[in-house]
Amino acid sequence: MKKLPIGIQDYKKIIEGNYIYVDKTKYIFDLISSEVPIFLSRPRRFGKSLTISTLYYIFKGEKELFKNTYIYDKWEFKEYPIIKFDMSDNTLTTYETFIESLDEVINKIYINEEIPVIKNNIPTKFGNLIESLNKKYNEKVVILIDEYESPILEHINNKKEAEKIRGFLREFYKKVKTKDEYIKFVFITGITKFTKTGVFSALNNLNDISLDNDYSQMLGYTQEELESYFKEYIKETAKKLKVTEKELLQEMKKYYNGFSFDGEHFVYNPFSILKFFQKKKFQNYWFESGSPSFIYEYVKGRKIEYEDLVKYTVNSLDFTTREIEDANANIFFAQAGYLTFKGKEKYGLEEEYILDYPNLEVKNSFSKLILEANYNLENDKIKELNKAIWKLLSRNKIEEIIEEIKRIISAIPYNLHQKRESYYHSLIYTILASAGLNVTAEELTNLGRSDLVLEHNNKIYIFEIKLDKSAKEAINQIKEKKYYEKYMSKNNEKEIYIIGININSDKRNIDDYMIEKI
Repeated sequence: MKKLPIGIQDYKKIIEGNYIYVDKTKYIFDLISSEVPIFLSRPRRFGKSLTISTLYYIFKGEKELFKNTYIYDKWEFKEYPIIKFDMSDNTLTTYETFIESLDEVINKIYINEEIPVIKNNIPTKFGNLIESLNKKYNEKVVILIDEYESPILEHINNKKEAEKIRGFLREFYKKVKTKDEYIKFVFITGITKFTKTGVFSALNNLNDISLDNDYSQMLGYTQEELESYFKEYIKETAKKLKVTEKELLQEMKKYYNGFSFDGEHFVYNPFSILKFFQKKKFQNYWFESGSPSFIYEYVKGRKIEYEDLVKYTVNSLDFTTREIEDANANIFFAQAGYLTFKGKEKYGLEEEYILDYPNLEVKNSFSKLILEANYNLENDKIKELNKAIWKLLSRNKIEEIIEEIKRIISAIPYNLHQKRESYYHSLIYTILASAGLNVTAEELTNLGRSDLVLEHNNKIYIFEIKLDKSAKEAINQIKEKKYYEKYMSKNNEKEIYIIGININSDKRNIDDYMIEKI
């Protein structure tokens, strides 16, 4: 059985070390055959660095590493000079330390290639390096850049510093355009898409494939790839967890699938899948593997609510009109992977994407982060609440769950409360989602819907939340609009409960609720 390549981003090490490699070289072959400079944005731990490494060995001409892959008998495998940067592998504390460390990286390439180091500014050094390598090898140069905007993201909460770094990177990356005659192929990756006036403003020949339908499954594992490449691990894990393979795959889909970059095709997060097969238990692997501290500060500084993230549809232009530190929160989190495209809506010729959390893993972890950063709830208190809700839900104790929700709402400082129904809608959703429950907020993707739906152990709970009205009014709305109808069928053995909740804005909490079984 081949090994799991957890944390291994070097293609050669994966192949020679007998690790599983999910063959993505068909996509790579298509890209390098075009010779057009390529840009691709994807969330962290999604295979960007492995893709860069794969390209590196292709352009190094190491053909035998690609035996049994799509590209093996289709590419010439000729060696080209390569410049490879990982922008996150620099000291990013300040603008000055970043400049200094990048200068060292470039000087090291000069020395390793036995090219005399020129004394000049860094962009000029970079441009000279491209020309010099072309002259030395009499071959065009391949440029591979990973995490292109990492120095900017490190300072996303400091607009002045971010813009300073952006100004420098604009001049630096400009050399990819001005030295085009010496370049064979360019591949640039990052988490965020670039804007027309941003770091690549001079690179008008750069083809951004981030939202392209043809490349939507280039990174991440498809359902077919999961079941094909990890067949033995699926069998082994199902046995360990004492479930059927079909049941295991259904649960895995809920927890780890759901990432989409075109609103049509969906993939699994590779890191979560590899860790899941290693540990053989459901945990929030991707989110907890290093969500950067600036995410917490970003949520805290902007007072993010769930509704802010998913209420409005977005189009592709929304990703390129503002720099990332000025973009709306939903745009930022969609690029970072905490939100994803869940579908498309058409308005004439225009297409817009519906946003939501990709899966249970992200929904659960991100909701905890929002409760802690946005509502000033202590982590220990959130953990206690999560345990209590799970225990009560397993015994169908709905009234007691509502009492738990009341307790947590009362712990939120009074100055953070807002006299808006949507505020409490988002809050109650976030409380339930933080417990790892399968809760959806239908209002936010379907016109006229304002209910929360919770599915658990063959039971469905439909919530309607009102502000300064009555629980009876909330129950009546569910009945009048028949929110429960879509969950009813002849063969449906699920129990359905409807729950009306009223919030008293003076008391800043639930003061009335009703529960009925359909």
